[in-house]
Amino acid sequence: MKHIGFLALVLCAVVSAHAAIGTNDWQPWTPRAEIAPRFTIEAKSGHGRTPSLRLETRDRSEFGTWKKRVDNIRGGNMYRFTAWYRAENVADERRSVISRLQWLNSSGKDVRPPDFVLDVERDGKWKRVELVTPVPTNATAVEIQLGLGFTDHGKVWWSDIDLAPETSPRDRVVRAVTIAHRPRGMKSAADALEQFCSLAKKSAAQKPDIICFPEGATVIGTGKTYAEVAEGIPGPSTERLGALAKELRSYIVAGIYERDGKIVYNTSVLVGRDGKLVGKYRKTHLPREEWEAGITPGEAYPVFDTDFGKVGMMICWDLQFPEPARALAAQGAEVILLPIWGGSDVLAQARAIENHVFLISSSYDMRTFIVDPAGKVLAEATKDAPVASADLFLDRKIFQPWLGDMKNRTWKERRVDLPVK
Repeated sequence: MKHIGFLALVLCAVVSAHAAIGTNDWQPWTPRAEIAPRFTIEAKSGHGRTPSLRLETRDRSEFGTWKKRVDNIRGGNMYRFTAWYRAENVADERRSVISRLQWLNSSGKDVRPPDFVLDVERDGKWKRVELVTPVPTNATAVEIQLGLGFTDHGKVWWSDIDLAPETSPRDRVVRAVTIAHRPRGMKSAADALEQFCSLAKKSAAQKPDIICFPEGATVIGTGKTYAEVAEGIPGPSTERLGALAKELRSYIVAGIYERDGKIVYNTSVLVGRDGKLVGKYRKTHLPREEWEAGITPGEAYPVFDTDFGKVGMMICWDLQFPEPARALAAQGAEVILLPIWGGSDVLAQARAIENHVFLISSSYDMRTFIVDPAGKVLAEATKDAPVASADLFLDRKIFQPWLGDMKNRTWKERRVDLPVK
């Protein structure tokens, strides 16, 4: 352990260049000595052969972190924290490889729950973790914690640790629009879809980034069967949606019925601002009424890149189960679009909360609303006001009382390793 001070000096040189945080030593920490992992330092085993902090566990009971206090933090400012790590024999790195920041006041007391830091980049066997976050106004110091635990015979190396004020943080603002409407007496799928397109045009002045139509936008009010309105994708409906998307310079999500040979899917499509099809999602969870009507379930949870972030789609009965939203969020979806016939408002809010995502529903028989990651309803469309909009601040942190920022914490504490049957 005699080399700990040397390593601290080297690592602090990187950080001090940005934030003048001093040169305190890194200290090993564990809740109890009997479950301490092995703490060592290595001069050239870091990312780019830099010095590294190393931890090694013998069994899954062991847990510990390297700790370092950094002073002279400017409360109320934004800071960026980054570090590189390499792990060996760690099955669930999101849970076992732990990096977090604990903000402290002048008395050394915690001023909010710790911020967890997630991986954002890979370079061979190395991964970079990063967090840009507002610092509590009363914070004057931060304790950096880099750890390992809950894994048999695991190893992790930490290096290239950096903390600096962030002068130009990303601040993505997405204008979302949702539509509540139920066509009646329609002669064709095209007629039904056109009613939604007409309502969407009324949002043009708001310059929407994304618009959500409901489930079955080509069958509602027509009296036709799913098979009778089913079409290929691309097809007539995606062509019409594409023209509208290009006109409004907006992404559009809509539920339609897809035919692929003899198979009919309940599908949601995503059309881009340029009018081209970005992708589709086939409803995975079917109620008996649909499979008895000849619908086939989908088998995947795709996530799509847009020019403002990652989005995913669910359809109606998917809401009843936690897995679809969880699968989308695990792949990085920040917004989930939910074309739905009808369902539970409470479950919609729960899916947003438990996965820390924005959720946009468009429905006939439940609330058509836009929900933030804390479950707050930002906007609601109704029969009398069928078009609603809200701004989604994708980079704004939501700090929940006693819990902190659940967007990252959720993935650090979720037990994906336990089988669920």
